[in-house]
Amino acid sequence: MTNVTLKVEGMSCGHCVNSIEGALEKIGVDGKVDLGNKSVAVSFDEQKVTLNKVKETIEDQGYDVV
Repeated sequence: MTNVTLKVEGMSCGHCVNSIEGALEKIGVDGKVDLGNKSVAVSFDEQKVTLNKVKETIEDQGYDVV
């Protein structure tokens, strides 16, 4: 398993948390949003999902991975 913490801009509320965590779950990624730190901690199997796919999934929800 790979564990990475990504900085994400544009998150501000519970809807943001649910949107990101739900989208990540659909692609088999365990994600935990931290609104205070503007970050998302993700855990995933690189044999199944790439880091670029994780970033793309977050960005597809309308947020910016920096």
